[in-house]
Amino acid sequence: MRAASEQSLRFLVEKWLAPSPSLPVYVTEFSRTRVGGRRYVRVETSSEEGGRGLFFFRHDDGCWCVFPPTADTPSLFAHPRAA
Repeated sequence: MRAASEQSLRFLVEKWLAPSPSLPVYVTEFSRTRVGGRRYVRVETSSEEGGRGLFFFRHDDGCWCVFPPTADTPSLFAHPRAA
């Protein structure tokens, strides 16, 4: 089980983008997904070598991840025909 600090958006931004005073990060987009209405945030940073950006998705358990949660898609069931 991960510590609560390892589930925070701040922890993941620092892990994946390694910000520093000379290389700050910016939130460039935040909203909710079309399917399920879950939160997401796009964070970007830029340097002389180029820019980097990542989307972070909030999961149902409250943690943030770089992959989206499993979509809530309806299931189709085949019903046997009545005789």
